[in-house]
Amino acid sequence: MKKSTYIPLLLLVYLGVMSYIGRGEFYAGNYLYYFGIIGTTLLCIILLHFFMKKRDKLRKQRENDSRH
Repeated sequence: MKKSTYIPLLLLVYLGVMSYIGRGEFYAGNYLYYFGIIGTTLLCIILLHFFMKKRDKLRKQRENDSRH
């Protein structure tokens, strides 16, 4: 499994645990805060995944160019 896949997956698991731990904010009625944090974190994880995929692709391309 590539780093661009397993690191975001680990972060998603971490986000799930943190969401469970922070459910008190949800039950207290702080919906915007609770879902805002989750949404922002999800956006960061998704962006990280795509940037890491792009970096891997560029690295492979440079390796192929240097061999020729």
